[in-house]
Amino acid sequence: MQKMILLGALLSLTSMQVFAQNAEKTAIETTIQLYFDGWMSGDTTKVGKAMHSSCKLKLYRDGKFTEINRTDYLSRFKPRTKDAGTEGRIKMIDITGNIASAKCEIDTPKNLFTDYFNLIKIDNFWYIVDKVSVRVDK
Repeated sequence: MQKMILLGALLSLTSMQVFAQNAEKTAIETTIQLYFDGWMSGDTTKVGKAMHSSCKLKLYRDGKFTEINRTDYLSRFKPRTKDAGTEGRIKMIDITGNIASAKCEIDTPKNLFTDYFNLIKIDNFWYIVDKVSVRVDK
């Protein structure tokens, strides 16, 4: 009987952990979708809300390493309509406590952007705190 109670308690605890992990994954997906929506429409409010104020974009292009702060990154956006054939995809999310990483793609008619985001949960909201990106021309 004690074994059954212990097993029941263990299964209940495991179920609660899985539920919590799924809730965090959904919250992270919401932040990344906010980023996608803003990126595709040039909406700096949406992109800015998804990114922590300390966030930096890092990339290596044309033999040169570049680091761009959030303010400079946001200044490069202009409002526009979403291009037909542009799609954002979350390829992978890994969560440990209040930190996470995600591999994402934005596929446009001309380019495929692959972004690796580091995220952190602050005051019950997930923020992108670091972005490493590569662009491949089609």
